[in-house]
Amino acid sequence: MSADLHTVALNPAVDLTVGLSQLVPGEVARARSARHDPGGKGVNVASCLADWGGRVAIHGLLGAENAARFEKLFAAKGIADRMVRLAEPTRTNIKLLEEGGRTTDVNLPGFSASARDLAAVADSLADVGKGALVAISGSQPPGLDDDASARLAGGLARRGARVMLDVSGAPLRAALALPTDAAPFAIKPNRHELEDCLCRPLAVRADLVAAAQGLLDRGIALVVVSLGTEGAIFVGREAAVHAAPVALSHGSTVGAGDAMVAGIVSALAEGLTLDRLAQRATAFSVGKLRNAGPHLPENTELRSLASAVPVRPLAAWLAEG
Repeated sequence: MSADLHTVALNPAVDLTVGLSQLVPGEVARARSARHDPGGKGVNVASCLADWGGRVAIHGLLGAENAARFEKLFAAKGIADRMVRLAEPTRTNIKLLEEGGRTTDVNLPGFSASARDLAAVADSLADVGKGALVAISGSQPPGLDDDASARLAGGLARRGARVMLDVSGAPLRAALALPTDAAPFAIKPNRHELEDCLCRPLAVRADLVAAAQGLLDRGIALVVVSLGTEGAIFVGREAAVHAAPVALSHGSTVGAGDAMVAGIVSALAEGLTLDRLAQRATAFSVGKLRNAGPHLPENTELRSLASAVPVRPLAAWLAEG
C-alpha cells in the first residue's frame, strides 16, 4: 500500500467474549467459553489492516494499568504504537454470545479524558498530512466534548489527509456540521445511526439513498451505509452501488463493522474502483465472522470472498425495493 495508514481509538476496550448456550434474564447463566481480546473500533481496524499487510500506526488513548494486552497485539502485528497512556485502566466490554450468534453487550465504565489528553493525541498526528489515510472510529470517553473526533478529523482533512470516520450520535452530528474543506472523506454509519443523526426514519430505500446522496453536498466523497443482512450501499460522487453479503458464517458479529472500515481504507489506499471497494469491504466484514478477536483470515481467502460478493448499480437495488 502506498499511502500511510493510521487509526485513532479514543476509547478502546478489552473485549471479554463469553460463550453461552442461551441467555435468560434473571437466571444463572453458565459460560461455555471466555476469551479476552484487545478491542475497540480503532484497535480492531488497525488489527485488520495489519492482517491485510498494511503498515499501520495507531493513535488515541490507552489506560497504562492494563495496556499489556494491547501492546502484545501491536508488537505481534507490527502496528506502530503512538497511543497516549492514561493512569486509569481501559474499560472492559462484555460480549455475551449465545448459540446462533445473538450477542448482548455490557459496556463497563473506563477512563475519563481531558482536553489536554485530546491535544496529546492531536500532537501524535502532527506529522500526518497529505496522502495519508486515517480511520477515526468508535466512541469518546467521558470528559471530551462531543466534537472531539470531528475536531481531529477537521484538522487532518485541512492538511490533505483522507479521513474515514466511523462514529455515531453527537460526534457524527458534529462531523457533519464541519465546513466542506474540513469534512471527512468517508463515513460509515449503519441505517439506525444515520436515522438518529438526521432525526428521521429511513426505512424506505429511496429515502435512505436520498439521505446518503445529500451528505455528499457537505464535502464528503463517500458515504457507506451498512444494512446488516441486507448488505450495504456505497454512494460516491460519480457512482453508487449496493453490495449483498455472501453466505454468513456462524460466529460473533463483534468487529464485523470495523473490518468493513478496514476494507474500505485498504481499498482507498490501493485506488480501487467503487465496485471493487464494495466487494473488498464486504469480504473483510464477512471474513471477520470466521475468526474470534480482531483478526482476519488469510489474504487468499479474503480475495476469494470478495470475488463472490454480488455488486450492482444502486438504481437496480432501488428498483427492486
